[in-house]
Amino acid sequence: MYKLVAVDLDGTLLNQYGDVTENTKRVIKNVMRKGTQVVLASGRSIDSIQNISNEIGASRYIVAGNGAVLYDIEEQKNLYENYIPIEKAKKIIDICEENSIFYNIYTNKKIVTKNLRYNVLYYYKENLKKADRKKTNIDIVDSIQDYVKNMRDENIMKIFICDETASVFNSIMKKFEEVPNVETLDVSHMSRKVIKNGTLEFPIEYYYTEISMKNVDKWNAIEFLINKMGINKDEVIAIGDNMNDKKMIEEAGLGITMEGSTPVVTDVANYVTANNNNEGVAKALEKFCF
Repeated sequence: MYKLVAVDLDGTLLNQYGDVTENTKRVIKNVMRKGTQVVLASGRSIDSIQNISNEIGASRYIVAGNGAVLYDIEEQKNLYENYIPIEKAKKIIDICEENSIFYNIYTNKKIVTKNLRYNVLYYYKENLKKADRKKTNIDIVDSIQDYVKNMRDENIMKIFICDETASVFNSIMKKFEEVPNVETLDVSHMSRKVIKNGTLEFPIEYYYTEISMKNVDKWNAIEFLINKMGINKDEVIAIGDNMNDKKMIEEAGLGITMEGSTPVVTDVANYVTANNNNEGVAKALEKFCF
């Protein structure tokens, strides 16, 4: 019996509109009743993941910022953390500013951005259909540099950088190599999401990377949790679709990827389920947890 399932959100549990289907919620609740923990592991901020976890009735633990934080919802505290130091964050931000490329920061409390574009626009549109208490906290500021300089009770989990032009994006990627002891996520394809406005659909497409501290990885946070809970990694299922899911898919007892996932991740998976628009997570859970 598998005792813990780690599930990515965007491109995995959530469909292209950012929703979890009612059938998938039902399957997750049935898995939980059998005694298997379901832990959401995402690059999103703590509040965004917590809202979804509460909505679907998942376990009390969540992994945020691609593994920068392991958070206990019930105790409202971090069990594990690996934040970007302020001075290091400033260097990354300076590179983005000097090269006029879009970026935003994910703190332990919110997403801080200068305007609503790319990933932030998607979260903003997602917020419009949610109650206030379930919204992702987005703070639009005039200067992220000033915000970070004056930051007091927040810590930076990751910095998100994106552009819709491949040549612009690839040129800035090399500059982040100048900053020591950080990891730059190697994403080989565009992010493709859809915003729905009435009967109309609008695609959001962009190249992106996420910068965090070295050794920040979803699996490292999950490994900390399973050691705490006395669970063997062979009793863990990991489900994801992108490079930030690769290590947990490799290390878990059963690694599952979504149909159409980035090939590097698919190559290390034990099983390929349906895509996120066809309830791939629910189908995988029904196959391996019942």
